[in-house]
Parts: sequence; C-alpha cells; structure tokens
Amino acid sequence: MNGFNHRHWHSAHDRPLNRRELLRQSGVGFGGLALAALLANSTEAADASAGESRSNPLAVRPPHFSAKAQRVIFLFMHGGPSQVDTFDYKPQLEKDDGKPVPFDKPRVVSGETGNLLKSPWKFRPYGQSGYFVSDLFPKIGKHADEICFINSVHGSNSRHGAALLELSTGSDTFIRPSIGSWLTYGLGTENQDLPGFITICPSLSHGGANNWGSAFLPAVYQGTRIGFAGLESDKATIPFITRTTPRDRQRMELDLLNEFNRKRMEETGPDLDLESRIESFELAFRMQNEAPEIQDIATESQETLELYGVNNPETRNFAIQCLMARRYAESGVRFVQISHSYKWDQHGDLLKGHAKNAKEVDQPISALLTDLRRRGLLDDTIVWWGGEFGRTPVSQGDRDGRDHNPHAMTQWFCGGGFKSGIKYGESDEYGYFAVRDKVHFHDLHATILHLMGMDHKRLTYRYAGRDFRLTDVHGEIVTSILA
Repeated sequence: MNGFNHRHWHSAHDRPLNRRELLRQSGVGFGGLALAALLANSTEAADASAGESRSNPLAVRPPHFSAKAQRVIFLFMHGGPSQVDTFDYKPQLEKDDGKPVPFDKPRVVSGETGNLLKSPWKFRPYGQSGYFVSDLFPKIGKHADEICFINSVHGSNSRHGAALLELSTGSDTFIRPSIGSWLTYGLGTENQDLPGFITICPSLSHGGANNWGSAFLPAVYQGTRIGFAGLESDKATIPFITRTTPRDRQRMELDLLNEFNRKRMEETGPDLDLESRIESFELAFRMQNEAPEIQDIATESQETLELYGVNNPETRNFAIQCLMARRYAESGVRFVQISHSYKWDQHGDLLKGHAKNAKEVDQPISALLTDLRRRGLLDDTIVWWGGEFGRTPVSQGDRDGRDHNPHAMTQWFCGGGFKSGIKYGESDEYGYFAVRDKVHFHDLHATILHLMGMDHKRLTYRYAGRDFRLTDVHGEIVTSILA
C-alpha cells in the first residue's frame, strides 16, 4: 500500500544469543546521549515487509498528495479548559444562570453537579470576523481573524486518562501509536539530526508515555520527551546531549554494535526490534551536533524574549515552551507538542484557577502566532490548541467549578491550510452537547493528516494480522474548514 503498509516480524526472544542485552549494556559506553528519552517506550515493532527494511526510517518521504502543511505544533491544555468560559460564547447561559438545565444531564459524570452557571468573564468581539472571545484571552483574541474555531468537538470518554489517550492516539481503550508517531512514520523528518516528534514537558500521569509512544510502530517513531510536567521549562533539556566522550570513540563503539547487529541478522534473519534500537542510538549520536544549539535560547533577541514573556515570572514557564516549539519546528521537527500540565481541571476554584492558567499562556501563545507569521512559517505550520475535553455549563462545588464534559469542547487551529477567521460547528444554547456539524477526535485526526498530505485511510501499518491506522475505521475530513 504505497510503501506505508508493512508486515510485522516477531523478534526471537527464545534464541540463546541475545544481543539486546549486550546492546543495553554497551550503550552506556557512549555517554547515554538521549537514550533515556528516545527509548523510554521501546516496543517490539518491525519495519519491514518480506525481509526488506528501510535503510533510513526517518528519511523524508513524499506525501500521498500535495500538502498544505509541513509540521504541527500542538498546544495541549491538560485538564480540560471550559469552552463556555473561553471561546464558546453562550448568551442564553447568562440569562438562565442558576436555573436547572432543561434536559437530561449525561449519565457519566465525575461528581454531583448543580444548576446552570454563567461564565464569570465577559466575552468581546474581535477583528473583522467579530468572533467573541472571553476576557481570559485578550491577546489570543487579537488573532481571531487568523484562527479557525471549532465549537463542536467531542470525544468518547469523560476520564482524563482515556480522553487524553483518545485525543493522542484515536483510541480510549487500547495502546495505539500517537498522531506524532504516525506523521513521522508516514513523512519522516526534515532534519536527520533531530527526531521527527518531540514533546516538551508532558504529564507523566493519565497515560504518560502512551500518549506520545509509537506502540507497535518501530521505536524510532516515538516522541522524544524533553522534561516533564512539574519541571521548570528552562531546565527541560534532552538529557546527556552534551558530548562527554570523544566523537571518534563514540563512532567506534556504535560501529562495533552495528557489526554485532549485522552478524545477528546473518544468523537469525530480520530482528526489527534490534534494528530500531540501533537507529535510535544513531539518531542520539547525530543529535549531539544540533540539539544543544536549539536548546540554547540565549541566541534570541531581547525583543523576542519580551514578546513571548520569557522575562515575566507569570508567563516564563510556558513562554519558554512556546519559544522552544518554534525553534524545533523551524529546525525541521515534524510534530512538536507542548503541555500546560496539569492545571485546567477546575472542579472548584474556577474563577481563580482559569484566570491564573489563562494568564500564564495567553501572551506566549499570541507571541508564537506572531513569530511564526513574521518568519514565514505560519502558512505551512498547523498550530493546534485544545484539551482532552471541555467542562459542563452546570456548576460543581460551591458554584465555582465545572465537571468534565466530553460532549462539547472548543479546539482551534491556525495556519497550515485551515480557514482563517471562521467559526465551525455549534454546541447547544448552553454549551453542553455538540449539536451541529459535530467533529469527533477521529475527524480532527483525519483532517490534520489530510493537510499534511496523508490519506488517513491509506496510512496503515500491518500488525498482528491487521492493517491499523490512526483513525481506526472512523474519521471524516472536515472539508468546510480547509482553506
């Protein structure tokens, strides 16, 4: 199937000559490099069909058709921001504040909920589009004419872990490759000295590495984790990336491991788990030349640092993430995810919590859009904002909180072939359920792959006798939001 449908070869665990153990032990000899990040979720996936393997699994490969976007930056708001307090204006909710919701509430909730709760923030129209944005996001609001707001996104699960897994991989029940892994598998990476998929400061909870893992795809396609939630972003760097062992000695050690590998293949036939590890070692070796420079934001101008809010204690942490996302995307990384974790889960303390969260991300996100535009990158970069679900329009706690709500949420996109300055889809008059032009996570995934030049029905991988894809047997391209 156009080069992207590969048969699975099982590794031989029962053979007496186990080179993997030798590889694990010998790997320490060349400094560790970025192996902890690159191999954190190693699988026994294969990347060959009928004994034929790719000589370079990260090489740039042509898309199925002409692509409008070359890369994705995903701004993940972990915890579930409230759509009715941010980007989905509901005048009727203001009018009926305090009244019972006039229809049955969903059966699956995280706790007891009360009556309708209006937003404590005002909404104002922005730009020529006149799109209403909450006072939580005045700086993002100024980009309203560039953004495609989708107010009818919905998922299948009300629990953080399952919802996040579905958002990331298309499945809320099984371990599947993440969208970043699928894109890297299908398109390769534009910079052979960097991974194709990077995730900055992700949460280690609610599925952890499963949300950026490659599952049954070869391990070389998994996300490279830089830092984790709770670690200040200025300390979030690829570990051991600074060379401590001379380069020529590292090269000798890798060549020795490759020699062992070749002998292994001669004796046993293809062992793609081992080949994936070798590719990861090689990538880590190459990363030492480029990654340290990208991680050093001291080369940015003072104007740029001020634009993002790096020097402001309130915005510094997320500002550095946004700036790093631009630097990695600009350097050829195919998929970059940054996370504001785990802060948006306001079952109580909504007024204080959402205000603080928005203050931390509003300026950095606005700056990222501005910076990408002035550098000529926004037209072929998809900027994606969203959480794993929305919140209920009814109250929780002492009328200062909202419960999980997978039935309606707002996610927005900018650049990369999405229409600008439009609103697509609608939730009901209170924002509880998506009711018009509904967009499931599968549809979002299909649309993103389409803009990247990939047919979501053709981008498959054969595993355990079945052709798998990101959208499983679902997903429709939302053509109305394409420029």
